[in-house]
Amino acid sequence: MAKSDIIPVNVSILGKEFQVASPEEEHQQLLQAANFLDKRMREIRESGKVLGIERIAIMAALNLSYELLNQSTSETEENSIINNKIQQLSDRIERSLEASKQIELTNE
Repeated sequence: MAKSDIIPVNVSILGKEFQVASPEEEHQQLLQAANFLDKRMREIRESGKVLGIERIAIMAALNLSYELLNQSTSETEENSIINNKIQQLSDRIERSLEASKQIELTNE
């Protein structure tokens, strides 16, 4: 069987079975994602504030999208801070090397 063979896998969300086609090597991740979504949708349903499966699905999708976008923003900000620190360290090293060269030149 080739690595990219698409094989259907059954997932259960809110007690409903869905068949999803995916590469076999991704089945475990797909099942984990389905379980995560199922849990989120059950939490929304149990809150009693949202009625109807479609609305529950939309609320879960919106919540997850919001979390994903905020996580990406946080990671981008963290990466920017890290990149700035790396640039500062690189500049300091560069200045130190230049100072070291000047000292060597004056000692010759």
